[in-house]
Amino acid sequence: MDTPVTVVILAAGLGTRMRSRRAKVLHRAGGKALVEHVVETALEVAPAGRIFVVVGHQAEEVRAAVTTPGVGFIEQKEQKGTGHAVLSGRAQLAGMGGYLLALYGDSPLLRPQTLRRLVETEASGDAACVLLTAMMDDPTGYGRVIRDAHGRVSAIIEQKAATPEQLAIREANMGIYCFRADLLWKHAGEIGTDNPAGEYYLTDMAGILTRAGHRVEALQLEDAREALGINTRIELAEVDRILRDRKRRELMLAGVTIESPETVIVDSGVAIGMDTVIGPFAQILGKTAIGENCRVGACSIVADSDIADGVEIGPYTIVNASVVERGAAVGPFARLRMDNHVAPGAHIGNFVELKKTRLGAGAKASHLAYLGDAEIGAGTNIGAGTITCNYDGIRKHRTTIGEGAFIGSNSTLVAPLEIGQGAYVAAGSTITDPVPPDALAFGRARQALKEDWARKRREMQKNR
Repeated sequence: MDTPVTVVILAAGLGTRMRSRRAKVLHRAGGKALVEHVVETALEVAPAGRIFVVVGHQAEEVRAAVTTPGVGFIEQKEQKGTGHAVLSGRAQLAGMGGYLLALYGDSPLLRPQTLRRLVETEASGDAACVLLTAMMDDPTGYGRVIRDAHGRVSAIIEQKAATPEQLAIREANMGIYCFRADLLWKHAGEIGTDNPAGEYYLTDMAGILTRAGHRVEALQLEDAREALGINTRIELAEVDRILRDRKRRELMLAGVTIESPETVIVDSGVAIGMDTVIGPFAQILGKTAIGENCRVGACSIVADSDIADGVEIGPYTIVNASVVERGAAVGPFARLRMDNHVAPGAHIGNFVELKKTRLGAGAKASHLAYLGDAEIGAGTNIGAGTITCNYDGIRKHRTTIGEGAFIGSNSTLVAPLEIGQGAYVAAGSTITDPVPPDALAFGRARQALKEDWARKRREMQKNR
C-alpha cells in the first residue's frame, strides 16, 4: 500500500473488572500477554517503527511484555478516556501522516485480514474514518452506531449516554478505527468531556467529522467475537479457548494429528511439522518448534524447546528449554529441566531427569537417573540409579564422561569428575577421582559373608 499506516494501541488501563492488581493487557491468553497478540497483528499492516503502545498503569511491565523490537511507547500519565489516550501521543504521531489505526490492547482475537480490509476500505474511498461494527443480539456495554436517513454513520453514542431508543440499536461499535491522519489531528482538539463519565471519548470523532462535512463509514464484522475486549476472567477464559482452538485447527489443516484436540493446549507461538502426532492432554508451550514425524505422548508438556524430526516423547514427560535432535527418544515419565541437548539417536527412559546436560549421539540413560551439569559422550550407557552429585552446598560442578563408557547401576559420580573414553564404572560405586580411558573403577567395600548369621538371628528372636 502506497499510503503509510501508523498503529496506536491503547493499553494504559488497569481493568478494574478483572479484579486483579495486574494491568489488564498483561494477562495472558493463548500463551502470550494480550497486548503482544495485538502488536503481532498490527505488524501485518505496519512496520514496528510505526506501531505505538499507549502505557499508563504498570507502564514498565507493559513495555517489558512487548518483545517486538522497534515498537514505540506513549505515556498516558492520567487515564481520562480513549480520546485522551490518543491525544497523549500527538507529539509523536501527528507528523507521521497517512492513515492512523486505533486498536485496543485487550482485543487479541482481531485477525490481520480484518485490519487489512479496514485499511483497504479507507484507502478505496474518501471517508475520513472507517470503523468496525457488528450486529449483536445483546450489545450491552458497547457504543451504538447512529446512522442518518441515508444509512451513513453520523455518530457513536456510548451506552451510558444513550436514550432508550438508541439502546435498542443492535449495531455496536467495536472501538477499532482507521482515520485519515491529517483530518484526525485537525479535529481531535474538538473532543470534549460532555458525557456522564467526564472523559474524552475517541468515539466522539465520528460525530465531529460528520459535522465538519466529512464521511464516516462502517465495516461490519461477520462475527463480533473477533473484536471482543476482555473485562472479566470469564471473558479471558473464553478468548483463551478461541485462540487455542484457532491454533489447533491451523496445525491440523497443515498436517498435524492431534488426538482428542479439545484436551490439548498449544500456544500461539508454537510450530509443529507435518505427520507429527500429539497425544491427548499434551501441552506444547512458548516458542517450541517440533519437527516432522514426531510423537508427543499423552499428558506430556513441552515448553520453549526445539524438537527435531522423528523424535519420540513418551507420555507424562516434561521437556523445558531443551534441544532434542533427530531420532532421539525421551520418556515416558522423564524430565528435561532446562538447557539440555540430546543428540541424535540418544535414549532417555522412564524417571530420568536431566539438567544442563548434553547427552551424546546414541547414548542411553534408560531408567531412574539424575544427570545434572554433565557432558556425556556418544554411545555411553548410564545404568539405573546413577546420579551426578553436582552441588557441594556452595556451587555447581561438571561431570564429563567420554564416548563409549559404561556406568554401572546405582553409581554415584561426585563432581567435579572426569571419566575417560571406554571406561567402566562398577555397579554400586561411589566415584570421586578421575577414571582414565578404558579403565575399570570400583568405589565400594569388598563383599563379606557370615555363614548361618540369618538362621542364628531368627533363633535368637524366637527364644526371647
